[in-house]
Amino acid sequence: MLRCAVLDDYQQAATTLADWSPVTDRVEVVTYADHLSDEDRLAARLADFDIVVTLRERLAFPASLLDRLPRLTLLVASGMRNAAIDYAAATRNGVTVCGTASSSTPPVELTWALLLGLARGIVPENNALRADGPWQSTVGADLHGRRLGLLGLGKIGSRVARVGLAFGMDVVAWSQNLTEERAEEAGAALAASKEELLADSDFVSVHLALGDRTRGLIGAAELALMKRSAYLVNTSRAAIVDQDALLAALREGRIAGAALDVFDTEPLPGDHPLRTAPRLLATPHLGYVTRANYATYYGQAVEDIAAFLDGSPVRVLP
Repeated sequence: MLRCAVLDDYQQAATTLADWSPVTDRVEVVTYADHLSDEDRLAARLADFDIVVTLRERLAFPASLLDRLPRLTLLVASGMRNAAIDYAAATRNGVTVCGTASSSTPPVELTWALLLGLARGIVPENNALRADGPWQSTVGADLHGRRLGLLGLGKIGSRVARVGLAFGMDVVAWSQNLTEERAEEAGAALAASKEELLADSDFVSVHLALGDRTRGLIGAAELALMKRSAYLVNTSRAAIVDQDALLAALREGRIAGAALDVFDTEPLPGDHPLRTAPRLLATPHLGYVTRANYATYYGQAVEDIAAFLDGSPVRVLP
């Protein structure tokens, strides 16, 4: 019987939110709730598996790892884009890579959960109430009539824009290829430049794909343009915002606050400075973590495995 490893199943949801019976007569499924970042330990764990299911980009599969997995024939990754996999190395090693659908709804909803949490001081007020602390210790920031600046207006950014409009916000957007016509379709105005958007916005939210042009797009100089009363939200990719520059801005009170769902290292080490940064609302990369999305990920992972075993792979990447 073939063996399948399901990695980084932190909530042990893989086998409860999907029906694996279509493949269990041919495949032994083993789930792991822990995270191994050390390549030697990971290679040892996966040495006896023919199939691996990995969630989003929680783990990298570089050539150095794929070359050490001679039994591996199928790698299933959730979503139809994964920058953590060396596809050339997979092909060279005879490994088929398949993906799944992924909804843009969960990250849109989390973006607004974080933005509202920042604006209304939800976490400190909740903590104070539970600890019999001060009754009302923050003064909330208004959304209505304020400017929401969106860096990126794709599938997710455009949906974030519509929610902003529903709150009565003035929505502006910028990206390197964004046109005025495309911005207007989403109900946003096109900012003349990244610098103008940062300087004029009360809330800035990042919705860009990570690439050579966006890595480090928001650094010390860009953060210095923001209002001291402004907030920054990043649910996209950590490397778009310079971590050290953001830490300095938060510690020095140069912006009112930030919310992050993505980090340079995940899971975040216990002694990481972001864990104790002031003015920061942080969540452990929950953007895509919902019941419906997980049901899609793991349900289609089962479909991918079944199709592969039947000799007709589906949703092949890249």
